[in-house]
Amino acid sequence: MTSEYLHSVKQLFRYYKVLGEKTFDQVNDEQLHYQYNGDSNSMSTIVKHLWGNMMSRWTDFLTADGEKEWRERDAEFYNDINSREDMMSLWNEGWNCLFGALDQLSGGDLTREVFMRNQGHTVIEAINRQLAHYAYHVGQIVYLGKMLTADHWQSLSIPKGQSKAYNAEKFAQPKRRKHFTDEYLKNDSKDEE
Repeated sequence: MTSEYLHSVKQLFRYYKVLGEKTFDQVNDEQLHYQYNGDSNSMSTIVKHLWGNMMSRWTDFLTADGEKEWRERDAEFYNDINSREDMMSLWNEGWNCLFGALDQLSGGDLTREVFMRNQGHTVIEAINRQLAHYAYHVGQIVYLGKMLTADHWQSLSIPKGQSKAYNAEKFAQPKRRKHFTDEYLKNDSKDEE
């Protein structure tokens, strides 16, 4: 069960990483920095925040508090990333830190206690907390992408009006056991184990 959980959660993290990347691919450089107003975040600012969170939470994951003293969380929300390359560098560094930490875990680690701001979590709770947090922010990135590309958006899931055809194709196949992200990630070789 524990190895299945670790595999499943890594698949979900990869899935959200790919959703973000497929959104970045659909927007131009200017759109990466678009802010609706001063209280909202651009895609690049969300990436900067995710990077800061990932670096803090996943560095020395089992042995140090997830909120590192060196983290400057408030600075993560300044819209000051200058280029797509700079943004993608932070994006990849954060995800690499996360996957590096997850790859070091064994089933016996899942019930260990780790801390975030002195609040104890089992490793499973800490992983689930971060999975929900990252999905929340990747959802914001996708929503911004859909708004900014308008009629040119290429759906990252089942396109509107195609649910019946999609379901018919799925139900035409025999029942099987597989992770729902397997099909989605199979064409993304950079994210395979």
